[in-house]
Amino acid sequence: MGNALKVEASSWDKEVLQADKLVLVDFWAAWCGPCQMVAPVVEELATEYSGKVKVMKLNTDENPEIAGKYRIMGIPTLMFFKNGKIADQVVGAASKSQLKTKIDSLL
Repeated sequence: MGNALKVEASSWDKEVLQADKLVLVDFWAAWCGPCQMVAPVVEELATEYSGKVKVMKLNTDENPEIAGKYRIMGIPTLMFFKNGKIADQVVGAASKSQLKTKIDSLL
């Protein structure tokens, strides 16, 4: 999985909501084609923003309660959390430059 860390329902509050920095969560599933296209970009962002942004991946099939709580209708959904609240989100496959612009605006 590389630099993006796996998050699950059991660790969600600690890893995402109580984080002391910006958190990017990639909501994905193994069967989702666009998710597979976004995955390497998410990994690159995890490397580039190491220490500044916490990058997590949540498998929606394995954690339906979290996906439901945040009303994830389409995947991939990339959700940004700041101070335990949703700061922004991108639904669908986005380019690396689009995501970098969004991250930079939230930092």
